Amino acid sequence: MAARKIIEISGPDRVKFLQGLVTGDARRLEQGDVVYAALLTPQGKFIVDFFLVPMGDLVLLDVQESEADALLQRLTMYKLRSKVDLALSDRTVSRGIGETPEGAFRDPRHEAMGWRAYDGRTGEDVDWDALRVAHCIPETGIELTPDTYILEAGFERLGGVDFKKGCYVGQEVTARMHHKTDLRKGLVSVEVEGSAPVGTEIVTADGKTAGTLFTQSGGRAIAYLRFDRASGPLVAGDATVHAPTNDPRHKKGRG
Repeated sequence: MAARKIIEISGPDRVKFLQGLVTGDARRLEQGDVVYAALLTPQGKFIVDFFLVPMGDLVLLDVQESEADALLQRLTMYKLRSKVDLALSDRTVSRGIGETPEGAFRDPRHEAMGWRAYDGRTGEDVDWDALRVAHCIPETGIELTPDTYILEAGFERLGGVDFKKGCYVGQEVTARMHHKTDLRKGLVSVEVEGSAPVGTEIVTADGKTAGTLFTQSGGRAIAYLRFDRASGPLVAGDATVHAPTNDPRHKKGRG
């Protein structure tokens, strides 16, 4: 599990500030909900994902440690006249599965991803990659890269984007994909025989590029696939990949 870092967001405009920037509905923070969301470029491409956690007069932004400094700089740039303060925190993130301890929060992406806490308690030793693979949950720096469109990465399924909240950075492109476009590519769970390095190209029997193989665990993997090339035998390096034929994400589209 990649190390995490916390950015504390305070000030009377903290929810309004976030609402105009991120893909999730930040207003849910006022109801005590944790919000999973991302920040996008104006062109709708992925920059970074994170959790927004209500904590009294603060919002805790829980982000991968390697992305924290750049995200803080970007948020500061967007701050303008908003009445918010932004600061890196020394709080730590702990995680576990099973019943949620007092003071912890459920991971909003999927019930199998357990709980998250920010009070210094000891987390549990869990094979998080195995859980991510089982439920096709992408991670920054592996499946989530700067060329990603969040709908292809499953953000709607994971509750990471809200189509009723109004404008945010990259909203126009994301909304157009949602309403007008059948997704032809995306992340899916596949069966894999053997193994290959993360990022290995997946090819068809006749040598056409079909996608990319990512995190692998227990004979399954997360793969980015072109759905029109996902049938028949596929290979990734020395591994054989079997794509699902009935995955509804292959037919994702909006009328």
